[in-house]
Amino acid sequence: MNELSEIEIHALNEVLDDEYHAFATYEQVLADFGDAQPFSNIRDAEGRHIEALYALFARYGLSVPENPWPGKVERYANLQAACEAGVAAEIANAELYERLLKTIVHPDIVRVFHNLRDASQLRHLPAFQRCAQGSSMGGGHHGRGSGHQGRHRGRS
Repeated sequence: MNELSEIEIHALNEVLDDEYHAFATYEQVLADFGDAQPFSNIRDAEGRHIEALYALFARYGLSVPENPWPGKVERYANLQAACEAGVAAEIANAELYERLLKTIVHPDIVRVFHNLRDASQLRHLPAFQRCAQGSSMGGGHHGRGSGHQGRHRGRS
């Protein structure tokens, strides 16, 4: 069971693109507003998500596409708007993983997708929800956000 199906290859590329989009979005928020929480923690977590996906690409001999998103992500008028977009993006991210997990048969890919989905839902989403409600801006440990209709996740 070493060979990936075209569906699995597409799923890996779709998830990597989504993680790239999140990373670029949070980089832009940090460039626009400084070292704001939860964005810096979540951006760092997105970097770890990308590294986990790179490992799968390497394991299966797939070429890794470049991140097309830097300089092309939505920008926000203020941190509140960025946090609200982060909430929407994390919800859409969970939908992306749920949809794609139904198509994956390789246990290692299933495990990574579950881990990334869980990080999004258990850490990023609550951090962005607190941020959007104006409470403690800290405490998040990953996230997404880009007004891109949930960051183009299943949104995508």
